[in-house]
Amino acid sequence: MQSVVQFDECGGPEVLRVVEAERPDPGPGEIVVRNRFAGVNFIDTYFRSGVYPGALPGRLGQEAAGEVAAVGAGVGGLAVGDAVAYLGSQNTYAQYTAVAAARAVRLDPQRIPLDVGAAMLLQGLTAHALVTRAHAVQRGEWVLVQAGAGGTGRLLVQLCARLGAHVIATASTPEKAAVARRAGAEHVLGYDGLAEAVRRIVPDGVHAVFDGVGAATFAAGLDALRREGSMVSFGNASGVVPPVRLLDLAPKNLRLLRPSLYGYLVTDADYQRHLPALVDLVQDGALDISVSAVYPLEDAGRAHADLQARRTTGKLLLRIP
Repeated sequence: MQSVVQFDECGGPEVLRVVEAERPDPGPGEIVVRNRFAGVNFIDTYFRSGVYPGALPGRLGQEAAGEVAAVGAGVGGLAVGDAVAYLGSQNTYAQYTAVAAARAVRLDPQRIPLDVGAAMLLQGLTAHALVTRAHAVQRGEWVLVQAGAGGTGRLLVQLCARLGAHVIATASTPEKAAVARRAGAEHVLGYDGLAEAVRRIVPDGVHAVFDGVGAATFAAGLDALRREGSMVSFGNASGVVPPVRLLDLAPKNLRLLRPSLYGYLVTDADYQRHLPALVDLVQDGALDISVSAVYPLEDAGRAHADLQARRTTGKLLLRIP
């Protein structure tokens, strides 16, 4: 048996509870991981609240890190005892998880500790896919990153700056503004009067907006774009973006994308395009993964509440007993 976090109905953080469940066995091409840390992400709150519908009772979690506990038929390159991080299970708030071996990557714990391994995948791969595939950021471009001190936002700031772009970030407090600046933002703005403030910095507007906030920032982001700019709306932290009139994009010939990470990670080749690149960035120190808080598994609800209230600046993790 094992301990897992489960919810029997959709709702607020209070619906999450720890229950006992069967420990999984690996199927062909799978490994079972003894989880040590699991990442907490906004997508987990979407499933818990019913924004993203799913079967009940529901379980949560997109990423984790630990040691391989069992190996299924046909798996090569991984052995029991290997330290790994993995993505894409939707059942990582648990002591043991079965996952496709192709979605796991071996870690050198001396270079990437397990907490960092659990913290880097979903947001790191999201950021990497957004700046290479949703809008391929070019040297000299101006980009606006909404919530530049948040988990994904901070990584987007780092990657855009590393690619040679001029980064404007938004933040809600002086403390968060300092985080965004340390990540590489040249300018940090508040949310009020955002489009006008952007144009005081770059009169033509920015080439791209990366927006994981959603409803509260979408309109201002569109207004801040230059002609032929790209709006990359990838999250709903403040609520779902209202329906968009396509004709509103026409005056500036704007591009609007609503990508999801798993739309970019479909085949093994997709994973191999992004996973090794991310591991290299983290191992070489080019991408700094910040873990801001670690909660016991039984406090998953409190982690969700803190995340949604924007009381954090970096990655939240659950420690698995």
